[in-house]
Amino acid sequence: MPRRCLMLLVIFVITITGANAANLVVRHVQPESDKDLRHQYFIELLELALNKTAASYGPYQIQTCPVRMMQDRALQQVQRKHCIDIVWTMTSLERESKLLAVRIPLLKGLLGQRVLMIRREDLRRFKDIQHLSELRQMRAGQGMGWPDIEILEYNRLPVIEGKTYEGLFGMLKRGRFDYFPRGISEIGAELKQHKRDDFVTEPRILLSYPAPIYYFVNPENTILAERLEQGLRLAIDDGSFDALFKKFNYHKLADLMENRLVFKLRNPSLHPKTPIDEDKLWVLPNLVKNLQ
Repeated sequence: MPRRCLMLLVIFVITITGANAANLVVRHVQPESDKDLRHQYFIELLELALNKTAASYGPYQIQTCPVRMMQDRALQQVQRKHCIDIVWTMTSLERESKLLAVRIPLLKGLLGQRVLMIRREDLRRFKDIQHLSELRQMRAGQGMGWPDIEILEYNRLPVIEGKTYEGLFGMLKRGRFDYFPRGISEIGAELKQHKRDDFVTEPRILLSYPAPIYYFVNPENTILAERLEQGLRLAIDDGSFDALFKKFNYHKLADLMENRLVFKLRNPSLHPKTPIDEDKLWVLPNLVKNLQ
């Protein structure tokens, strides 16, 4: 082959390779309501993981799906490769059977540490509860399709389901259920967003169960899954994961669990490959192990 043709071929191959690398677009779901502030940490962590692997995997773009949707529909859209490439959500056996989980707990196990959002007027109703059997006389509220429903019902805690995330706060206000179990990483922002409703954090009770939240992608998107796991582990090893964790003040939330009455619940839908024994992945590894 003439030298000039060979050089043109090389340039063509490099150009095509670079274009393919630049075409990595990772589309994620948008918040479920204007008051939903739960997503920013996961978006920044996603960007961190992709940045850590840019040298080996190439550049990327992060985009938000323009359609607002509930969690179940978002999971279906990832399966269909439509509008969304990635979701971050609590794991379950069903979800791990349908989607590819990147088994790095993004909140280091905090999501399964649940305090109760209640109406201020109901503080007296909860103050004398000492046993799980007494809490079973109350009704919890949860979103339709959330894995927590199976966990609560498995532990014989009655559940009322709501169709939308924002609608659950209205249901609590109207007394459709008695308490709304919230992750200790969630409840602070939610109380601020709904301060007019006069909700409070019940001060004594903690529901505790292993419930890691992972990134999930389509089962065929193995390269993205590998890239995310590699990027997250690099961030864990160099301290940048914990730096972001602290930026959102999640490291302080373990203090909210001190001096509480802990009701340990079983999670019947925890995958056997959950990395329970990797202590560096959990903020309180001993507590997670005790809940297997």
